[in-house]
Amino acid sequence: MPLRVYNTLSQAKEPFKTVTPGKVGMYVCGPTVYSKSHIGHMVGPVIFDAIKRYLVYLGYEVTWVVNITDVDDKLIVQANKDGTSVKELAEQVTGDYLDCLRALDVAGIDEMPRATEHIAEIIDINCGLIDRGFAYASGGDVYFDVTKAAEYGKLSHRDPEELMAGARIEPTSLKRNSGDFALWKASKPGEPSWESPWGPGRPGWHIECSAMSMKYLGPHLDIHGGGLDLVFPHHENELVQSESFTGVPFATYWMHNGLLTKEGKKISKSDPTTVVLMSDLLESHAPDTLRVLLLSSHYRRPIDFGPGRLDEIDRSLQAFYRAFERFEELTGQSFYTLEAPTRRDDESVDPALSAEVAEHRRGFLDAMDDDFNTGGAIGELFEILRGVNRESTVGGSPGYLAAVRTLRELSRLLGIFASPPTKATAEDSLTAPLMELLIDLRARLRKEKNYALADEVRKRLTAIGVTLEDRPEGTRWRAESKP
Repeated sequence: MPLRVYNTLSQAKEPFKTVTPGKVGMYVCGPTVYSKSHIGHMVGPVIFDAIKRYLVYLGYEVTWVVNITDVDDKLIVQANKDGTSVKELAEQVTGDYLDCLRALDVAGIDEMPRATEHIAEIIDINCGLIDRGFAYASGGDVYFDVTKAAEYGKLSHRDPEELMAGARIEPTSLKRNSGDFALWKASKPGEPSWESPWGPGRPGWHIECSAMSMKYLGPHLDIHGGGLDLVFPHHENELVQSESFTGVPFATYWMHNGLLTKEGKKISKSDPTTVVLMSDLLESHAPDTLRVLLLSSHYRRPIDFGPGRLDEIDRSLQAFYRAFERFEELTGQSFYTLEAPTRRDDESVDPALSAEVAEHRRGFLDAMDDDFNTGGAIGELFEILRGVNRESTVGGSPGYLAAVRTLRELSRLLGIFASPPTKATAEDSLTAPLMELLIDLRARLRKEKNYALADEVRKRLTAIGVTLEDRPEGTRWRAESKP
């Protein structure tokens, strides 16, 4: 089926058609860098990384931009608390964010502009909106006049008066209307500031994204993405100011991912009980496990980060790792360097592929064509794995090689299984010899026909997450999940 994308603007799935044939401009709102990254900050990057991978697989040339908000009220407050400068805090937190992206193999971002590097563009848009009658200067601030935009509210599908009544906007006597939002703010003493036609100040939150997205992608984007919590006020305001400035549609498709929840509550810095830092998670779980968590449901749905969920995914992925090891034993090739198609071409599917695996390959692609349903695609990947395991009984047959190559082709679109899982290191010097000792002891017990005690050894190891695999060439062990 042709690719269809759900559009928040139309509240419907629409056939995917780009502004420029063969090219995609995609902008996704990035973080406000005032504290270390938690798992919730990785939801959008991982989801849209998979989306870009699939679009490239379909043959599109994709330019993906993610911004960094490095000047904001939250940054100013946190820097004062920490006794540091806004710039130093932003640099430190941005570094942590980039480390997390690298760890999760979010490799598709082409541009990562910072708000403070685009003040000239921001001022230019402010001036243009004032000239066009959509904005006004007041007391060193600049505000967008929402009463001048007839379609204000079309993204969030709410009446403008309702939006103004419920807007989370600071009251001030400088505004004409309560719902008007700041495009430029006069700086207070000690705050970061830049010279402007209205005096020293700094940009408002929403105008930053308009300036950066249009600089790198032009006035009409193909995809604008972000979390569901950004629909209003951020994206609503971004849309209205951009279209008022350019006179053309700002984005064709507005895509909003569901939020990560922990025990029913949104993971948010405003609720410290929900925050799970990425740096902590990366010490205890493999990047593949974290990516699968974030891609395991449809991107528009909330993601449950409940107790034991990551351990459950850890265990389920072991089946893939065993299959990859089996492939290397049978063929002498590494799954991780196996050549596989990087572009979709249904007409040249390997004829050696079994009907079963071919069916689930089609199911994977159908899921991705249906609004990038990564959760459905992962389900098909497990079905393909079952086919691979059945084909492995005939070793290096063409059908087996074709099935494994398909697994490599499709898993790469989700950004998983790019490299072997990291082995434990610090304790290996002790753990490996101890495990060999237990395996030798169990073999001796079986030779002496003391099967009850030999089975007890296996059961006790299983209870602590270690699986023994008896093979003709000997017994191998595997730690099924991390503690």
